[in-house]
This record gives sequence, C-alpha cells and structure tokens, in this order.
Amino acid sequence: MNRREFVRNTALLSASAALGNVKLISSVQADEIPAGFTPIFNGKDLTGWYGMPHFDPRKYFAMSETEKKAYRDSQQAELVKHWTVQNGELVNDGFGPYATSDKNYSDYELVIDYKTVAKADSGIYLKANPQVQIWDYTETAKFNLGADKGSGGLWNNTKGADGKDPLVLADKPFGEWNKFKIRQLGARTWVWLNDKLVVDNATMENFWDRKTPLFASGPFQLQTHGGEIRWKNIAVREIGADEAASLLRGKADPEGFTSLFNGTSLDAWGGAADNYEIRDGAIACKKGKGGVLHTKAKYSDFVARVEFKLPAAGNNGLAIRYPGTGDPAYAGMTELQILDDGHEKYAKIDNRQAHGSAYGMVPAARGFLRPAGQWNYQEVTVKGKTIKVELNGTIILNADLEKVTEFMANSPHPGKDLTEGFFGFAGHGDDVMFRNVSIKKI
Repeated sequence: MNRREFVRNTALLSASAALGNVKLISSVQADEIPAGFTPIFNGKDLTGWYGMPHFDPRKYFAMSETEKKAYRDSQQAELVKHWTVQNGELVNDGFGPYATSDKNYSDYELVIDYKTVAKADSGIYLKANPQVQIWDYTETAKFNLGADKGSGGLWNNTKGADGKDPLVLADKPFGEWNKFKIRQLGARTWVWLNDKLVVDNATMENFWDRKTPLFASGPFQLQTHGGEIRWKNIAVREIGADEAASLLRGKADPEGFTSLFNGTSLDAWGGAADNYEIRDGAIACKKGKGGVLHTKAKYSDFVARVEFKLPAAGNNGLAIRYPGTGDPAYAGMTELQILDDGHEKYAKIDNRQAHGSAYGMVPAARGFLRPAGQWNYQEVTVKGKTIKVELNGTIILNADLEKVTEFMANSPHPGKDLTEGFFGFAGHGDDVMFRNVSIKKI
C-alpha cells in the first residue's frame, strides 16, 4: 500500500467510525477529501440529511424531540422528490426544501464542491443562517444585487459590512466544478473559492435577529433557488478550543500590541500579586485568594486580548480603567465578568452578572463560553464610553455605558465615567487562569 492509499483509507475508516451506519463515499471522491476531514455526504443516498425550507431555525430549536421528528417527517416527501444522488453527486432540481445536515456544528472547516447552471442563485447556510452566496456571475439582470462580483460573499450581511461582497471574482465557467473551503469560528467567517480568499475574517450576522449574535451552533443547509445545482465532496473538520483560540488570535503580538505576560513572571503587574501565581505558563488566581492584579501602566482607550480557563463555577473578572483601589465593578469603569455562568450555582443570577457583562449595568449574550476546563479567547475594545467584548469569535457585548440609567439593585457605579485606569484581573477566590495577555493603545 503506498502512502496516498494509506492516508485515503485511514480517512475512510475514521469517517466510518464517526458516522456509524452512514455509507462510505466512493473511492473517487475520497481522493478529494483533505486529510483530517470527515465526509458528511456518503455519495450514495440522503443519509445524514433532512429537509428544511427557508424557516426560522429558532422555532425548530425550540421544539421537543418528538416535534422535531414530526417536522422532519413532514418534509421527507418533498426532499426525496427534489434531491437525488447521481454518480456520487448530490443533485437538486432547483426546488423543494433545503438539504440540512443532521448534526449541528460550532467551530469548523467545511469543504464542498458545486457545479451549477446559467442564472443560478443559490447558497450555503451556515448555522442555519443565510448564506455563502452562489451566483451566475454573468447574469446582468442581477448585477445590481452583486452577481457581477462573484460567489462566496456573505450576501445577507448588511450593506457595507465586511464579507458581504467577495474580495475577488473566483468563479469558474459554467460546466466546471467550483470548490469552497469555509472556516467558521463563532461568528467569524473565512471563505476560499477555488483556492482564492474571498471572505477574510468577517463577522457573519444573524439574519433572523440582527440584534443578537449568530447562533453558537447549527446545521449546514444547501439552498434550493430555482436552478439545478450539484454538490459533492462534502466534508467537515471540527476545530477544538486551543486551535480556535490560536486562529482567532493570529500572530502572537500583531502590530501595536504589547505582551503583558511573558509566561514566567509577574514583573509587569501590580496590586494583589501575592494572591496570584504562575502555573503551566499561565497566571492563576490562588484558590481562596482574590483581589485585583493589575498592570503598572494606565490605559485610556485600548484593545486587550486574553485567553482564560475557568474551573467549574469559577468566577473572576476583567478590571477596566481601574483606579487602583476599591471594587473594580464600581470604583472602576466596570468589571467585565469572567464567570462559568452555565453552572447551576448561577441559575438565578441577574443577566447583568453573566459572563462578559458590564457588571450590574449591561448584560452580555449568553451561551458562547466553552465548557469549564477549556481555554476561551476573548478580545475587549474600550473606546470612550463604549465597550465591546468578543468571546471565541462572537460579539457578546457592544455597549455604551453613557446610556446606562438603570443599575442592578440600584447600586451606583461612580467609576463608570473614568477616562483612564489600570487593566487587570479581579479575583474572587477561584482558580481561574489567564495566558497570552496583550494590549494595544488606540
């Protein structure tokens, strides 16, 4: 057995284990699946897929398992009427419900090939959200909609938003297969079409409610839109927490950022240094200890990057424009919660106490933390009276504290109007860890 055959067969065995009874894809297609990817279309039938039209997925997510099954069964006849498998290709006649993956995905890379016809207008829904666009880039009647710019853009992002239009025209002529590679980390999305980068680290908006983030997880959907389209070589690679953090961070210290922790000492820090220690190259709050460990320099407007790991029910915080004394949640501009808010211990907290919230003032979106014991990546942007928190690729807080007039328990926040202060960690006695800490003045 040569090396190529070994890699291919290993990938097939891995796919078989992962998909249970799903039949393996053909050996011809197997050569097109990159190493490390698991096929989610077996090349023979619709196993692993169900039908769902353009339908608010929140309604589906809210159904009981019995209701979900009944809904899927109600779509089955139309699915098999309009979707067929021909020579290892998944073929849609342009009509019927969207082919929807059985499994939901959070952080991943998806590869998929497609071939379509003139006047095509289709797409790939990510986490049940429209969509990575597929156009007939020669159809002049749709140039006003962006068809001339080509396929691959996040077409349902708002006008002018990053990613809405592809960076380059990368479509191949009709009759040829096109190849997508899509990476999604939280709401952050990259798209390559025929090996050309067409969407670069753009935030995909939640089409169903633009005031809230993209869902933490959801299925892939292949859109039907009036013209025949063929798909093959559909495979996914799920991305773990450490790799996701590394990809989101990019360069360790990009231009303008200064590292605040060298992995070996707390020399750059002041405040409650005795209550923290260095463990496994990270800053750790000693169990049963607390207080604010803060930078020696003060910052006004800045972007801070940090990775953190929570123990079960863990609690800490990011001190923002902390004056050096007092409770940072009140004496400082704010404390941004670092909290395992999914733990039963916090089942009854005010939403303004949830992870990422400007404590007691503005709630952050919930459900985007990784399980306790895994590393999370967070980026905080402070500019004037505004604070933005992006957790694992999803913006969970975008607040203007100047507009806050109601406070939890009517507690005053005298420090919220501070224009300068220290950045730091607000320990509350739990063994919370921090690493890869850097900051950039803006």
